[in-house]
Amino acid sequence: VPLGVFWSVFLGLIWLHLLEVPDASVVPHYQAGVVAFGLSAIIELLGEPFWVLAQAHLFVRLKVIAESLSVVSKCMLTVILVVLCPQWGLYIFCLAQLLYVSVLVMCYVFYFVMFLGSPEATKKSFPIARMKALLPNLVEDETFVNWKEARLTWSFFKQSFLKQILTEGERYVMTFLNVLNFGDQGVYDIVNNLGSLVARFIFLPIEESFYVFFAKVLERGKNVKDQKQDDIAMAANVLELLLRLVLLIGLTITVFGYAYSQLALDIYGGSMLSSGTGPDLLRCYSLYVLFLAVNGVTECFTFALMCKEEVDRYNFVMLALSFTFLCISYFLTRWHGSVGFILANCFNMGIRIAHSIHYIYDYFRESTHRPLSGLLPSPVLVLVYILSGAVTGFSEVFFCCDKGWMAKLIHISVGALCLAATLVTMFCTETKLIHFVRSQ
Repeated sequence: VPLGVFWSVFLGLIWLHLLEVPDASVVPHYQAGVVAFGLSAIIELLGEPFWVLAQAHLFVRLKVIAESLSVVSKCMLTVILVVLCPQWGLYIFCLAQLLYVSVLVMCYVFYFVMFLGSPEATKKSFPIARMKALLPNLVEDETFVNWKEARLTWSFFKQSFLKQILTEGERYVMTFLNVLNFGDQGVYDIVNNLGSLVARFIFLPIEESFYVFFAKVLERGKNVKDQKQDDIAMAANVLELLLRLVLLIGLTITVFGYAYSQLALDIYGGSMLSSGTGPDLLRCYSLYVLFLAVNGVTECFTFALMCKEEVDRYNFVMLALSFTFLCISYFLTRWHGSVGFILANCFNMGIRIAHSIHYIYDYFRESTHRPLSGLLPSPVLVLVYILSGAVTGFSEVFFCCDKGWMAKLIHISVGALCLAATLVTMFCTETKLIHFVRSQ
């Protein structure tokens, strides 16, 4: 929290005094927005210990309820204020963000206040008995700093910093180098938010949940021979099926996203979005979703098993990758506009996937398990994907998107038929995966 306060103040001053500030007549209350979002980051950090505790003890329902309530309250307040007080401008989004983090933190605090010391906590032998134990304190007969844990924490901190550059690097390039004007940044943000819906609502929960699963089942830093073989078999089976699941979701979005990007933007934002660079951006993002899907699962397994030395080695790789990614983002954007950012992200994810796959291959090399086979879908399904992509591509040329609503409906119907054929083929060829999804 003290670090959070420092960085919020430091970066807030940079955003207010060193970077370009929008015209107050066009974007009023910008200064208040910077302050409010910095404050919201500090509030959210106050709830971080509760979030970590809930993750470690697999309180999945608590997380789902807390995040659902906070998101719903944020959306409802945004809609109400946009309709009733549109002149408030950025104040609306500031208040909504502050409500979001406040509800999120209060949900966790309220739950643990009720849970700690209860019969259920006693029954589960929960390691913390009082809320006071969650506050910083000095423990007798222990050193002020546990250096082993401190070094591991420092390794993960460096990794998080580098992942932040790799995940949000294009925004820093946009902000500091002014390669796009505010209008183009707005279109990019809209497409980025639409395209990342699947990543946020499907891939991120899978990645977070199964990171905890792999970390619980297998011991960090031990090779495959030193682990319990039953645990290795279970982890390998789950990893294979997870890879197959996210691969098929990603392929489906990539194949159908190409032909329906323009229509989606036309329905969502009208000709302003569907006539410019928006459709090309969303098509590229559909491909990027496939990279996101595979990277999420491969990295969650890799990070669950890496020891401190391996994390440090990987940090050096990420440092080089971060620098390369920022350079590629800059040059690709100069060459191909905002599409260059997404192409740079695809390159970045491709390198990270290659590293994780190499780690997984080496890890399971001395065992009989081959979880990476999950990245090889059946040939019949691949053929159906190719045919669906071709048919929907031709449908877009003939029926979308300036030929009236009847043509749009025909285009949608063609896509629905192709999607149905793909899903039927999936159910017939991926019986093991279907059973896994139903049971889990």
